[in-house]
Amino acid sequence: QVQLVESGGGLVQAGGSLRLSCAASGRSFSGYNMGWFRQAPGKEREFVAAISWNGGRTYYRTDYADSVKGRFTISRDNAKNTLYLRMNSLKPEDTAIYYCAAASLLRIGPTREDEYDYWGQGTQVTVSS
Repeated sequence: QVQLVESGGGLVQAGGSLRLSCAASGRSFSGYNMGWFRQAPGKEREFVAAISWNGGRTYYRTDYADSVKGRFTISRDNAKNTLYLRMNSLKPEDTAIYYCAAASLLRIGPTREDEYDYWGQGTQVTVSS
C-alpha cells in the first residue's frame, strides 16, 4: 500500500496562488495514477484533477459553474515521490479541504472517489474575498 501526506494549504486572498504537495511513501509511487479531491463545508467531496502514472495525461474538473481547468495544474515528480497541485486565480468558492489519492493503474482517468484506493488526511485551503 501507499501512505499519502498533503501539505501546502493555508489562507490566501482571492486571486492569489498556492501549491499543494502530496508526499507518498510505501509502494512505488509511479505504480499509481493520482488525483486531487476537495470537500467544502457542508458539501460532498468532489473531484478536482487527476494525472496518469507517468504524467502523460491529466484530467480536470470541468463543470461550467465550478471549473478549475486553466486555473489549476496537476503534476508529479516520480523521482521525489510527490504529487502537486498548483492553484492560481483562487476564488472563495475554492475554499475546502484538499485530499490527494492514489488509484490502481487499471483505472484510466479516475474521477470518482470509488476509483481510488488510498487517501491522505487532507490540507485546508481557505480563500478570503
